[in-house]
Order: sequence, then structure tokens, then C-alpha cells
Amino acid sequence: MNILRKKRVLLTLFVGFVLILFFNSNWMSWFYPIQYKDEIRQYSQTYEVDPFLVASIIRVETNFKTSKQSHKGALGLMQIMPDTANWIMDSAQIQKVPLDSVKHEPGTNIELGTWYVHNLSVKFKDNPVAIVAAYNAGPGKVQEWLDKGVWDGKEQSIKQIPFGETRHYVQRVIYYYRQYTKIYNQF
Repeated sequence: MNILRKKRVLLTLFVGFVLILFFNSNWMSWFYPIQYKDEIRQYSQTYEVDPFLVASIIRVETNFKTSKQSHKGALGLMQIMPDTANWIMDSAQIQKVPLDSVKHEPGTNIELGTWYVHNLSVKFKDNPVAIVAAYNAGPGKVQEWLDKGVWDGKEQSIKQIPFGETRHYVQRVIYYYRQYTKIYNQF
């Protein structure tokens, strides 16, 4: 009899938890959290970039874990290559910081990465799919694919991207972008 009572209590608690989840309009945000919102919002406004796109790139690159360094040497949340970081600081006239700061300081990394996304946005005429591909493969490669007709830069033809890593990267960033824009009313 005591076991039956425990099962009823557990079932009632479980049903209550499930109802709370479904009546809470923002329950999906538990599965798709966005960290560093203030920094992303600040630099997205400064450089006129969609903050959900920046958050999606960070999610795919490092899942919001700071101080990451790839085996190729990319640094920080947005996985910026050291040469690219130095080029961004020169081109954007952003105060020079040591590469250690690019790796360990979220605000610095997000500022550089967001400026780079803005730069790619200008180059690829606000085409988010081409921007994301260029963020991964490099703008020269993506421009070459577009010029030679290897890929048309459209979401419907992502499967034509010649680099498997870039193809998969673009698909993942777009997936998270869609999830974030569905879940969050505003950034």
C-alpha cells in the first residue's frame, strides 16, 4: 500500500512538472540557452549584425565555453584565428589586445567575431548562408565557389558546398539560428 501511494505522488509530481513546462512559454530556452547576451547584444548593435546569428555561431563553435583553442589555433568563444584577430584589430581600428585576451576574454572575442561577421555581411550582401560559410571556410574560398558556380550561396543548395566541414557547419548554425529565433521573442 505504501509503494502505491509513493507511485501516485511521483506520478502527480511528474504530471505537474510536464504541465508547468508546457504552460511556460519559454521552456525551450532551458534546452537552448544563450550566454553572454549583454556582450552579444552590445556588439551586434554596434556592428549592425543579427545577435541570433552571432549566438548561433558561438553555439556551434564552442557551445559558449570560453578559453577554447582549436587544433588549428583558433581562439576563444568565436574561434578566431590569430592572424584574423590581428587583421580585425587593424581593419576595425579596435584597440590592440594580446591574443591571450582574444582567447580568454568573452567580450573581446565577441567584439572581434561580431565585427568579422559584419565585414562578411558587407562582402556577401547580407546573405546569411554565405556569411556563415565564409566564417568557416574563409571569404576567399566562398567567393571562389560563387564565382565559379560551384555553389549559388542559397540555403536550398547547401549540399553543393564542396567542403564537408563547411557544409555541416552551415547546417548546424542555421539550425541553431532557427531554434533561437523561434524560442526568444527578442534578444
